[in-house]
Amino acid sequence: MSQKEILNTNDAPAAIGPYNQAIKANQTLYVSGQIPLIPESMELITTGVADETHQVLKNVGAILRNAGYDYSDVVKTTIFLSSMDYFATVNQVYAEYFKENQPARECVAVKTLPKEVNVEISVIAWKG
Repeated sequence: MSQKEILNTNDAPAAIGPYNQAIKANQTLYVSGQIPLIPESMELITTGVADETHQVLKNVGAILRNAGYDYSDVVKTTIFLSSMDYFATVNQVYAEYFKENQPARECVAVKTLPKEVNVEISVIAWKG
């Protein structure tokens, strides 16, 4: 029997649309795309793409922890950038969070992102 659980935490930014922070289906956790919002104030980090990426991954981490997962459980990431010029910087920050057994991923540049941010990341995590 399949189980689906909606998960939200105050340790990550509240959804800014008709979605949830994460959905757990059996052993798989689907984390909605996170942008560099500070959870407590819902203010954007705008001090550069490295700082933005750190905040995005902190938000992802808070959602993972709330669900009983961590970065090592992530099997897939999707990175959206406002420009491929940020690719190297985002990669450098990303490597601080995914140190070994890195997940599969794609990284694409898109025309615009919510609130005109430079980076958004979504993840899928799994626990066997």
